[in-house]
Amino acid sequence: MKQVLQNLRSGTTLIEDVPAPLTRRGALRIATRVTLVSAGTERMLNDFARGSLVSKARQQPDKVRQTLEKARTDGLMATAQAVLSKLDEPLALGYCNVGTVLDAGGVEGFSPGDRVISNGKHAEVVIAPPTLCARVPPNVSDEHAAFTVLGAIALQGVRLAQPTLGESFVVSGLGLIGLMAVQILLANGCRVLGVDSDPERLRLARAFGADTCDLAAGESLLGRADAFSRGRGVDGVLLTLSSTSDEPVSQAARICRKRGRVVLVGVTGLKLNRSDFFQNEVTFQVSCSYGPGRYDPVYEEKGRDYPFGFVRWTEQRNFEAVLDLMAAGKLDVAPLISHRMDIDDAGQAYDLLASGQPSLGILLNYPSAGLEDDARRLRSEIALPPSAETLRSPEARMAFIGAGNYGGRVLVKAFKAAGGALETIISASGVSAVHIGKKFGFKRASSDAATALADPAIDAVCIATRHNTHADYALKALSAGKHVFVEKPLCLTMGELDAIATAAAGKVLMVGFNRRFAPMVVKMKSLLAPMTEPKVLVMTVNAGAIPNDHWTQDADVGGGRLVGEACHFIDLLRHLAGTPVVSQTVTAINLAGGPARSDIATINLTFADGSIGTVHYLANGHKAHPKERLEAFCGGRVLILDNFRRLTAHGWSGFSGMKSMSQDKGQTACAAAFVSAIRGEGPAPIPLDEIVEVSRLSIEAAEQASG
Repeated sequence: MKQVLQNLRSGTTLIEDVPAPLTRRGALRIATRVTLVSAGTERMLNDFARGSLVSKARQQPDKVRQTLEKARTDGLMATAQAVLSKLDEPLALGYCNVGTVLDAGGVEGFSPGDRVISNGKHAEVVIAPPTLCARVPPNVSDEHAAFTVLGAIALQGVRLAQPTLGESFVVSGLGLIGLMAVQILLANGCRVLGVDSDPERLRLARAFGADTCDLAAGESLLGRADAFSRGRGVDGVLLTLSSTSDEPVSQAARICRKRGRVVLVGVTGLKLNRSDFFQNEVTFQVSCSYGPGRYDPVYEEKGRDYPFGFVRWTEQRNFEAVLDLMAAGKLDVAPLISHRMDIDDAGQAYDLLASGQPSLGILLNYPSAGLEDDARRLRSEIALPPSAETLRSPEARMAFIGAGNYGGRVLVKAFKAAGGALETIISASGVSAVHIGKKFGFKRASSDAATALADPAIDAVCIATRHNTHADYALKALSAGKHVFVEKPLCLTMGELDAIATAAAGKVLMVGFNRRFAPMVVKMKSLLAPMTEPKVLVMTVNAGAIPNDHWTQDADVGGGRLVGEACHFIDLLRHLAGTPVVSQTVTAINLAGGPARSDIATINLTFADGSIGTVHYLANGHKAHPKERLEAFCGGRVLILDNFRRLTAHGWSGFSGMKSMSQDKGQTACAAAFVSAIRGEGPAPIPLDEIVEVSRLSIEAAEQASG
C-alpha cells in the first residue's frame, strides 16, 4: 500500500510502498478514502524536518541538553549514532482520515462497509482503536468528514472556554481550527470577533457571521475588542494561532472582562505576565488536542472508553458531535477546502505548506479505496530492492520480528556484522520494516509474522517486539523448527517459561543478555574464573525514571522494569559468579507512603559457592550520572567497571585496567555467538538452564517487589 512519510533529517516527503497492517483484535482495519493535511501541526513538522541540524537544535533545547548528557556518560560516538539514527527514522504523517471499514476486529458497534473517520495516517490502509473512530452520517460527504478531527480540536477548546448564550468571544488565528471554532461558538449563540492578518480568512470569518479585526490593516486588537464588548471586556479568548511570541497571551488577558477565560488551542510563547491576569482574575488553560482520552494509552491503545456518566465528552464523542454539527448544517467546511490532490501527489502538498503560498484545507484522495480485492493495496509482504552486498552464512537465514528503536538500530546491525543472512523483517505498521529493511539489505518487508514463521527457508527468528508477545512468538518459532533469539525478557509468566523450556529441546534458544559478551566483562570473567574464594558483586544501575503509564511499566504488556530490564543484571552477576543462585530477596522503596516502586529496588542474590551479589536498580537518580557501574571484590582484589567505558583493576598482577572511547555492551559479539551456534560451530552461547534460571529469578523479583 502507499503511505506518506517524511525523513526528519532531510525533510524529504516520500510516498512509500509498505506492507498493509493486518487485522487486529479490538481495532478497526480501514481502507482510506480521503485524508486532510493539517495546515498547523503538519506544517510545523514539515518546517522542522526541512530545517538544518542547527535549526533543529535551536527548536529543541531540552533535547540538546539530553544529548550532551548522554555524550558525557556514553561517549560521543555512541551519542552521535543514536541521534543520527533517530533523525533517519521516517515519520508517518497525518491524523485526519475517512475510510471504509474492512474488518471490525470484533468491535461492537462497527461493521465491514461502515464509513468512518479516525485519526489514521495518510495511508491506503490504517488500523485504529474504536475509541478514535466514529461513523459518518449519510448526509456528510467524505471530504467534509475529513475535517472532523481538526473540528474536535476546535470543539474541545470551546468546551474548556465554557461559553453561554449571548457571550462575546475572540478567536485569534483564523486557520482551519480557528474558522471552525468561530462557527462552533456562533452555534452556541455567542458573538464572535475573529482576528487575523490574512484577508481571505477574515472574509470567511465574516461570511460565517463573525466580526473581524484585520491586524495587517493596522487595526488595534485592544481597541477593536473594547468596542466589540461594548466596553466591558470579552468573556473569553481562544488562541488558535501559531506564534513564538508571548504577546498573544498577554493581549488575550488584557481584553478579557473580570474573570474572563483564555484557552490556548494553538502554540504561542508562554512567558506569562502576572499583572495581565491578576487584576481581572483571568483564567488561563491549555487545551489538549481532541479531548479527554488523548495520550492515555488505556483509552487510545487498548480502546477502553471512559464511563459516559462521568466523562460526557471524550475524543470519540467530540468526533461524533462535530459530525452532528456538519449533518445539521451548523458547521460548514466546504469553503475551507483550498486544494485537492491524489495520494501520489502528496509531496506537492507539503511543498505547498513550505512555500508560504495561501492554502487552507488540502485534501488527499485515494482512488483505489473501497476495492477490497485490490491485491496491491492489501498485501502484507513486499520485496525490497536487492542489496549490493553478498550475504554470508546462507545457513543462518534470519527473520526479524520487530523493527523498533533497539531492534532496528542495534540488533539488526549486530546480526548483519555477524554474518547472518537477512531475509525478512516484520513490523506491525510495515513502515519501520521497510525503512530498516532497505537500510540493511533485507530481501522482504512484512507486517505478517506468520508468513515468516511458516517459511522453510528461514533458519532462525529474532524477536524484538513488546514484551508480552515474546513468549507467543518464541513458542510458534520453536514449534516451526526455528532457532530463536529473543531480546530480553524471554517471557512474563512462569507458565510461559515452562512451555518455552520444553519446546526449546534440540534448538538454539538465546536471550539477548549481551552484557556478558562485552569485551570488558569477558576480561572480568577471565580474571575471576580461577578465583576459589567467594565473590562479592555489586551492580548499580542508574536506570532513570519512566512515566508510570509507559508500556514497560504495564505488568500485562511490559512486565515491569525488573522483568524487562533488571534481568540483564541478574544474568550478568550469575555469569560472573559462575554458579547457580540459591536464594533471592528483593526490597523495593516506598515513596511518600505510597505503593512499592518496583523500579527503585535492591535485589540480593546468594550463590551456591557462597558468593553474594546485589543489584541496585534505581529510577530515582539523575540522567547526568553514568547508567551502570559494576564492582567485584574477591581474594583481596577489586575490579570496577564504569559504564562499559573503563575497567579498573586493583591487586591483579600485570593488569591495571582497560579504557574505551565508546561503549561496547557486547551486542555484536552476542549476535555473532548466536549465528555461530546455529551454523553448528558450537553449543548454545548461553546454556538453556541458565536462561531459564535467570528468567525465573526475574519474574520472582518482580513479584516480590510488588508485594
